[in-house]
Amino acid sequence: MPGSSSMAAMKTVVQHLRLEAGLNCNKVSHAAAHLKQFCLQECLHEPLLNGGSSSTNPFRLQKVCSYL
Repeated sequence: MPGSSSMAAMKTVVQHLRLEAGLNCNKVSHAAAHLKQFCLQECLHEPLLNGGSSSTNPFRLQKVCSYL
């Protein structure tokens, strides 16, 4: 059938649009305020912001074995 591929494509588009219509949308200002609040609460636990101790730095290069 010549129209079956276009019909399948339209069904896929309709299915995608129905999925998007069911999503809960947030205003950008609300999302930004929530992100700011989260960052302020978690900044004390973030080693990239507060420096952290050098002994527990997960980004420090590992020492190589000198016997090799």
